[in-house]
Amino acid sequence: MTSAASLAIDPLNAELDDNLTYVWPLPAKFSSGNNTLSVDPELSLVFDGKGGDSSIIKDGFGRYKKIIFKHSTKSSSVNKRLVFDIGVLKIVVLSDNEELQLGVDESYLLLVEKRNGQSIIGEAYIEANTVYGALRGLETFSQLCAFDYETKAVQIYRAPWYILDKPRFAYRGLLLDTSRHYLPIGVIKQIIESMSYAKLNVLHWHIIDEESFPLEVPSYPNLWKGSYTKWERYTVEDAYEIVDFAKMRGINVMAEIDVPGHAESWGTGYPDLWPSPSCREPLDVSKNFTFDVISGIMTDLRKIFPFGLFHLGGDEVNTDCWNSTSHVKQWLLDHNMTTKEAYQYFVLRAQEIAISKGWTPVNWEETFNAFASNLNPRTIVHNWLGGGVCAKAVAKGFRCIFSNQGFWYLDHLDVPWYEVYKAEPLEGINDTSMQELVLGGEVCMWSETADTSVVQQTIWPRAAAAAERLWSNRETISSGNITLTALPRLHYFRCLLNRRGVQAAPVTNYYARQPPSGPGSCYEQ
Repeated sequence: MTSAASLAIDPLNAELDDNLTYVWPLPAKFSSGNNTLSVDPELSLVFDGKGGDSSIIKDGFGRYKKIIFKHSTKSSSVNKRLVFDIGVLKIVVLSDNEELQLGVDESYLLLVEKRNGQSIIGEAYIEANTVYGALRGLETFSQLCAFDYETKAVQIYRAPWYILDKPRFAYRGLLLDTSRHYLPIGVIKQIIESMSYAKLNVLHWHIIDEESFPLEVPSYPNLWKGSYTKWERYTVEDAYEIVDFAKMRGINVMAEIDVPGHAESWGTGYPDLWPSPSCREPLDVSKNFTFDVISGIMTDLRKIFPFGLFHLGGDEVNTDCWNSTSHVKQWLLDHNMTTKEAYQYFVLRAQEIAISKGWTPVNWEETFNAFASNLNPRTIVHNWLGGGVCAKAVAKGFRCIFSNQGFWYLDHLDVPWYEVYKAEPLEGINDTSMQELVLGGEVCMWSETADTSVVQQTIWPRAAAAAERLWSNRETISSGNITLTALPRLHYFRCLLNRRGVQAAPVTNYYARQPPSGPGSCYEQ
């Protein structure tokens, strides 16, 4: 087997070593050789198995072919060669089930070797149980393919390649906040596309917050009056389009409505949701209308978002003004509740609504910290405030998602890549059965200080550091000096993102979005 270290290059001498090939994130098992193979610009797809003849596979092959042969043209003299080592990519998908849910099989086998004397056409081979495993194999194959600027041909170095790969965690997410700054559909699609390059598989769409309500909700059409402007909105059709676009790349979309706090924008269209004009959040716990609206939103969103998880927020709830609003205070007295108990009541009632729609509720960790013993046992606890929360949650039988803000909040611009890379979702959890309750993790792109002009370079390449932590074997990527093993490969992946049109910031600047300190290769910055 090839080690991570043997794949590394010296970024300061990248031009001397650019014939080497890297794969990010690092596969579970792989071996390579010393041969160089040529790839036919007319590379054709051959599919087999129950799920081989899938539009997801065909579209994916078309996308990656454009990436691989970006520099190749039919008029190029290299295309006049009679024989290429690799002329066919054969993809075998064993299952025709294309349902995309948490835990879908993303494993794959990839073989790339020189054609033998018995073969007329050389081929690369991908085998997977599902179309989504095949997509991950396509991504890896595309990273093995490198354009040689001297010969103007696409080549695969260090063949033959044998890669047997699968993810370490089922949930590998990126949160995108479209309330603090509106992000156009095209930008969201670009981010989804870039997620697929790092094998991330969940877009956590934080659509709505106190600042704006940009989403159309047919059951309550005045809600999106809370958008910044009538041009900064998402129609139902836009949301469908995002979900479909993501599915074609093997990415689930988890929607979030953050209740009862972070919801001031709801009252712009329906002022009765505010306890009073001076108390605009949390939402009014005393009115059934509040929960009718929540149910209506979920009914409409359930038609759009097939993913089995739904995020209900529940964080940063300041209930002080419930006590200072007369009718809410009276309701609390009538129900013999404190404001803390009313907060619990609100969260649990929202969870019941989500479960009735066929969703598994996800809540930020404050709900677990405040009333763990009363949370619905199906609840997935989403850690963010600090370390040790997932360990406490799984010890009580809950599942957990890791997003420790000290490492995986991408808007924290002072967190360097290696802190992101070293953050471990299973820290402090040694029992195997409890480790299995940690679904994975998620990097969070909060948008208070990020709009379309900087969002990509705030996400990348640090999100890739977390992506490898979530995909690759813990022992492999944690051993040795990561400055010598991971850093050169991350430089390479950052350059790969740049070549694919993703605006990724320099790797080694401590502050994301900071420009390079001077001229130089993307490997050096």
